Amino acid sequence: MTEPALDRGAPLGAILAGGESARYGSPKALATVGGRRIVDRVLHALVSVETEPVLLANEAELFEDLGLPVRPDIRPDLGALGGLHTALHWARESGRPGILAVACDMPFLEPALLSTLLDRGLGRHRRPVPNPGNGARPGGGRPGADVVLPESRSRRGVEPLCAYYGTGCLGAIEAQVERHDHRLIGFHEDVRVATIALPDVERLGDPDILFMNVNTPEDRERAEVIAATR
Repeated sequence: MTEPALDRGAPLGAILAGGESARYGSPKALATVGGRRIVDRVLHALVSVETEPVLLANEAELFEDLGLPVRPDIRPDLGALGGLHTALHWARESGRPGILAVACDMPFLEPALLSTLLDRGLGRHRRPVPNPGNGARPGGGRPGADVVLPESRSRRGVEPLCAYYGTGCLGAIEAQVERHDHRLIGFHEDVRVATIALPDVERLGDPDILFMNVNTPEDRERAEVIAATR
């Protein structure tokens, strides 16, 4: 299938939909929350900010009605890292600075948060931002960063599936894959990493809602309750 032409310039808004949805039992991105499919809610958040939305999916036929350019993983069996790697290759070949990567199962993404990630990643804010405490290097006095992640209350403390990645990450990711390391943050020590501090995230919404993933039918039921109150 021929990909639709993309406008050049803005970062790609990369919806990562390559997972098998094993815990959900069917494609979770197509489940509805508040009467809308989760993937449509994710797409709506992306088109509200300065990105060119694309889809990373190994079963493109499931998402044909979205009308988005779709690519499968260049290197299979890498999990979410494979989608990130493919999206960054796509950005580089189309002359873009990077990607805003979001998971396909996050129904409550906030456009204001996505805009903040883009601003930091594109160097629109020149003050350094603290790193996530995992040994990664902060942005220092140089504008922008290779990776910008929001802090959260999760076990990891940051959200790598709602983050900005510059194309400069590609070499570090490929070196990581050669080490047989498939962690989403496995390359962070080799690139400039910045974070949006948790208090700043909290000003935009409850992190437990902003970064909620619908992985199981029980998660969807909880999301329906949240959607009913928003």
